[in-house]
Amino acid sequence: MTGLRYIVIFAFLSLALSKSVRQTDEAKKELEQYILDKKPEIDPKWRLLYHVMPPVGWMNDPNGFSFYRGEYHLFYQFYPYDSAWGPMHWGHVSSEDLVTWKQLPTALLPDNEMCFSGSAVTDGDTMILMYTGRVISDVEPFYNETQYLALSDDGVNFQKYEGNPVLATTPNSSPDFRDPKAWRHGDHWYVIIGSKTDDSRGRVLLYRSEDMKNWQFLNVLGESNGDMGYMWECPDFFELNGKFVLLMSPQGLEPQGDRFKNIYQTGYIIGSFNYDTFEFVPEVEFQEIDFGHDFYAATTLGHDGKRYLISWFNMWEVPLPEDVDGWAGAMTLVREIELIGTTIIQKPVDGQKSLRDSEAIVTDLEPNQKLEFEKAAELIIEGSLDEKIELVFEGSEGGQKAWIRWQPDVRKVVVDRGSEDIRQVEWTPLGSHSWRIFLDASSIELFCGEGEAVFSSRLYPLGGWTVSNESPQSLRVEAYSLKRSFPE
Repeated sequence: MTGLRYIVIFAFLSLALSKSVRQTDEAKKELEQYILDKKPEIDPKWRLLYHVMPPVGWMNDPNGFSFYRGEYHLFYQFYPYDSAWGPMHWGHVSSEDLVTWKQLPTALLPDNEMCFSGSAVTDGDTMILMYTGRVISDVEPFYNETQYLALSDDGVNFQKYEGNPVLATTPNSSPDFRDPKAWRHGDHWYVIIGSKTDDSRGRVLLYRSEDMKNWQFLNVLGESNGDMGYMWECPDFFELNGKFVLLMSPQGLEPQGDRFKNIYQTGYIIGSFNYDTFEFVPEVEFQEIDFGHDFYAATTLGHDGKRYLISWFNMWEVPLPEDVDGWAGAMTLVREIELIGTTIIQKPVDGQKSLRDSEAIVTDLEPNQKLEFEKAAELIIEGSLDEKIELVFEGSEGGQKAWIRWQPDVRKVVVDRGSEDIRQVEWTPLGSHSWRIFLDASSIELFCGEGEAVFSSRLYPLGGWTVSNESPQSLRVEAYSLKRSFPE
């Protein structure tokens, strides 16, 4: 990035931060009143019914996905004052079932630092947020990133730790040092943080602490060999079916055929890990975890023997058409993940079925026939994989449309938003041959078979949905209307 561009960014952020509120009780009250006053101005045409989204303004990365006092908590990168990225706050929602959500007060407001991404842990009755504080500067590199804590005894009201930052520098003093993911193992806390080498190769750093405040550098957990991007953002690390998974969002991957077609990617490396040597040994190279157009910065939560995943349901450096309506950004459905062989499979959580608002419509959809739905629907599609499948999804009143196809000659599933905006992947079913498709007011999510191939893409129809069968074969369709589960 050029020095001039850094100066422009510095000037913008200096102005924005000078206008931003601070982490005081009065500032929090003023912000919540602003949100209440602003909400009636939001155009609802693309507001989602059952996906997490900001009440107003901008949303990006999910943060602090956790379980505390009987509820799931999800925080997110939030800028309430515009439907574009700005000085980062932490928005906050909670749920008892990962399906029906309630809006909570904004958890973190920027002071001198912007509140970049991070994670949440529970220590007794205390919820601890660990996040990256980005401080801007008027000298190169024009920013610095260090790790901060904020604490709460009720999971709603947070106070920043007076001793911040608790982790101030990387071994090579890189200013890129962000997105801490913390967890407990044995008698210690551990955290991984995204960073880069001196020659701009992405890496993930591993630290250990006894109290979340004093940290010891242990190892470079993973690092690009030169063809895996210049920065590894939003890392996560967990055990799944006896293997360890390093999940991250690398920036700077070059497209390779059907792969890596988005601006930035999210995926995982499977390997083994030893808590005595702190060494992660990769065994299966990087794989994308979702093949759609809009999926980034995924994070996970382990609870009651299950592992759940959620992601930002957008992508950097592409238009977000809802921004003219006073808001921008959303989260994917929460998925339960498992490792089958060398592939992570994803399925919507079981509670998602509770949103079905009616008896199933079960029908054989003949070639050239159509079905119509309101703004929220779930479809289960079955057809012969020996023949082509092609479905068209469009608004009953116009707007954007998309095609979902099965190409039997090359064994690929395709999601096509027109104008050569195509994502596709080879699919070998592990069991089920059906597709499970979730439609919301401005999104589509496709789960193939057991969830071994998943596509998450934003789509902007007008009105309700029209689904047309342009296949040469009849398709078996089981369809449901879905209830709202996120506040308007």
